[in-house]
Amino acid sequence: MRCNAIHNSALGLDRIGLAWLHFLSRPKAPTMLLRDTVTALTDGVGALHAMARAGLIPLLRPDQVVRTAMAVDELGPIAGAIHGHRVNGVDRIAVIDDHGALTFQQLDLMSNALARAWVDEGHSASSVFGLICRNHRGLFLTVCATAKLGARVVLLNTGSAPPQLAAIAAREEITAYVYDAEFGATTSAFADVARYVSWSDHGDEPEDRTLTKLIDGRSTDPVDRPAEPGIAIQLTSGTTGTPKGVPRSHVSPLAAAQILDRIPLRAEQTIVVAAPAFHATGLGFSGLGLALRSTLVMTRKFDAEHTLALVAEHRADTLILVPTMLQRILDLGQDTIASYDTSNLKVVLTAGSALSPDLCRRTAEYLGDVLYNLYGSTEVAVVTVATPKDLERSPGTAGSTPITCRVALYDDNGKKIHRAGVTGRIFAANGASFTGYTDGLDKERIDGLLSTGDSGHFDKRGMLFVEGRDDDMIVSGGENVHPVEVENLLADRADVLEVGVIGVPDDHFGQRLRAFVVPTPDSTPDAQEIRNYVKARLARHMVPRDVVFLEDLPRNATGKLLRSALAEIRN
Repeated sequence: MRCNAIHNSALGLDRIGLAWLHFLSRPKAPTMLLRDTVTALTDGVGALHAMARAGLIPLLRPDQVVRTAMAVDELGPIAGAIHGHRVNGVDRIAVIDDHGALTFQQLDLMSNALARAWVDEGHSASSVFGLICRNHRGLFLTVCATAKLGARVVLLNTGSAPPQLAAIAAREEITAYVYDAEFGATTSAFADVARYVSWSDHGDEPEDRTLTKLIDGRSTDPVDRPAEPGIAIQLTSGTTGTPKGVPRSHVSPLAAAQILDRIPLRAEQTIVVAAPAFHATGLGFSGLGLALRSTLVMTRKFDAEHTLALVAEHRADTLILVPTMLQRILDLGQDTIASYDTSNLKVVLTAGSALSPDLCRRTAEYLGDVLYNLYGSTEVAVVTVATPKDLERSPGTAGSTPITCRVALYDDNGKKIHRAGVTGRIFAANGASFTGYTDGLDKERIDGLLSTGDSGHFDKRGMLFVEGRDDDMIVSGGENVHPVEVENLLADRADVLEVGVIGVPDDHFGQRLRAFVVPTPDSTPDAQEIRNYVKARLARHMVPRDVVFLEDLPRNATGKLLRSALAEIRN
């Protein structure tokens, strides 16, 4: 499951009417227009109720609503929310990381100083920043400062290798690079751009300037407001295996209701964000948490027991992670989990890949009825939510559509499927769906719905079950992985005659890659050397866990590789 752009929920009530008018103004038959009018009004009222109930819209303080709405409109969802809270006098901690705590006021003023520093160094709205960092304040400072410049920021995967980063940098035309010092080896992909260090450990003195040094002593007065707020671009593997840029410049002001309609997130809570913040899930819920005036608790590297300790120490209400992380926490065992006080935990939210029925059952047993499972993608954002009751009745389900979302199944001929239990391709839409990749390409659309790239079915209760990709792509630990890219890399080796790569089930990551290699007769095959070769050239999550050497690959009469036959081969 890939989920995204929850953070893009705008708060401007004055824009809701415009959104409805745009929706209703499209040419329609009278019956369809009446139906869509009723749907829009019902969704609008329900969405506003969900947002007000959560505390996202403080109805008793319309002055605060207006100030925050204006800030979001001018600076975007994250920078605007943080700035709005400061001018509204919100006296709360925004982020706690491995360096300590920052209030909303400090975060807003520090990002002002960083934006001013970058203006002094020649950056502007036409700049494009690449950002590769773990979970800490540097990510939010960079996202806020670029928003205040009106610049773009491309959120890069920490597992990417320099050749992959270089290709992304060229396509996105990156002009500045912000990175954690531990990723210093990646700077070779950004040799000709300005570079800044977002985090350095004690004793680690990189040559490039740090964000801290840029901010220290700098004026915290705001820079001139940009004509348009900056845009955060996230990357997705897509159907070609090449990471694509997914921007969102315009999002429905009701988008937050997709989450708040089903999940009891409330204002001024404490959220432990274990999911990587550069990912859709981590960034999306971090942005929503900040909009709700909640405190985000983060640590740079995930450790299962330390995450439980953070939940207990900060009396966290919510824990955000991907299924692989949840699996590792549950694998600690009931005794270890019980030794930490998780009694205040109301929501354990997962997204990024499918949940196994066993994982659903063990979560309920060890942590209580707190598990919420989200389904969507980087392109379409959240489209279904499974509540604890849904998961109890139907373990492993992706749930049903919350308010403002639509999901439908279509067969290979584009005909809509209405019967329960029949597998089809999943298409979806909501107020946060994207309008196209940064390279100008798009995904398939039918009846105004966008392809998620997955196949699945509805049960008789209307619960969605995701069965897998409708192409060869797999999801491993929340990462999209396309086997063909690994195949092409290994096929170029002089000691490889042919190669086939497939996805196989994995208890911890959902799926993993298994490579079947036919070596040349004079070579000495080495599985670890093969894995090291891929790791040096592609992202970490694209490294095959298994490498199997064969004399030949199974093919049909026309020479097509029989992947189903490969799946039956055991080590």
